Amino acid sequence: METADAPVPEVRTEGEPKFVEELGQNVDEINIKVDELEKRLNEVQQFYSKANKKHSNTSKASSILKDKDKDKQLTSFKRRQQDASRREAAAAKRMQDLMRQLAALLRQHIMGHKWSGPFMQPVDVVGLGLHDYYEIIEKPMDFSTIKAKMEAKDGTGYKNVREICADVRLIFKNAMKYNDDRNDVHVMAKTLLAKFEEKWLQLLPKVDEEDERLKQEEADAQFDIQLAQEVMHAKMAKDLQTEFAVVDRNLEELREVVLRNCRKISTEEKKTLMTVLTQLSPEDLNKALLIVGQNNPDFQADDQEVDLDIDAQSESTLWKLKFFVKDLIQSRGKSPTSIGGNTNTTVNTNVNQNKRKKETNGALGKPPQKRTKKAS
Repeated sequence: METADAPVPEVRTEGEPKFVEELGQNVDEINIKVDELEKRLNEVQQFYSKANKKHSNTSKASSILKDKDKDKQLTSFKRRQQDASRREAAAAKRMQDLMRQLAALLRQHIMGHKWSGPFMQPVDVVGLGLHDYYEIIEKPMDFSTIKAKMEAKDGTGYKNVREICADVRLIFKNAMKYNDDRNDVHVMAKTLLAKFEEKWLQLLPKVDEEDERLKQEEADAQFDIQLAQEVMHAKMAKDLQTEFAVVDRNLEELREVVLRNCRKISTEEKKTLMTVLTQLSPEDLNKALLIVGQNNPDFQADDQEVDLDIDAQSESTLWKLKFFVKDLIQSRGKSPTSIGGNTNTTVNTNVNQNKRKKETNGALGKPPQKRTKKAS
């Protein structure tokens, strides 16, 4: 009886060096292709792994991708992408208008006030002998610095009207922090700060409206990015599925080429193969019969009684059965009898007969009077 270490197919190489060389090249090409596909697959898996951590955004994007109006959504997305620069320019213009309105408010009601003098230029720390000024004030500020920053053209200027508001407040809070509340500078700063807050409230609704608008546009832009990534990776996944299917077909074709060039299985090996098949469990026997049916469309593997002529099988089918049996033996133990445990099975192993029937009464735990699969 054949041992667990079943031999691998012996490919005929004598006089066929070109075939062997081409076979090796095909294997190398498939390996390279598989490595490439695995890298792309890892990229897709990593994307969806990270996306799952951002459940809300991913769920929203995924729902759009699955929606019947997906094409409409994607068209809208592309249109928004094309209008991105226009939207950014419009937002910048609106913000510039708000900053101009704030500048006019400051000139008219704050910087033009009779008490604004102490706050127009940086504090003369040295001239006034304010040796502890920088110990108390972390960030000095004055209106000349604000004006220069508002007029800057090199990208160092204010980007948002709220930044200007914060610096105006800082001017007066610095003065109130450094000077005692009975000091004239403290009183002037407190008065001008209250006046500024009053005027700022008039502009605030427009500022809030613009903030909400920018927030929504940023959310839309972020969602567009997420949607674009979903579309790209969904396409990658679909392409990978197709390409892996091509690789599977190439491997199967290569396997068939190898099997066609294998040596013929001897009569003794056929006997051994039939003996091992009789010891398979019903589940594994079904798998073996499916292998036979792959190359023989007329073979019915799902009948209650199966006729299997081992001599009529092609070399390719026989080698596939040997591979299958070898894998079972290696995975479940070295003894062929350990792979099935189908002790109720009786088989006619005479390989010279055209018909051999295998009785598997009771193999599936059914009463003996019920007939199950039968192979010989």
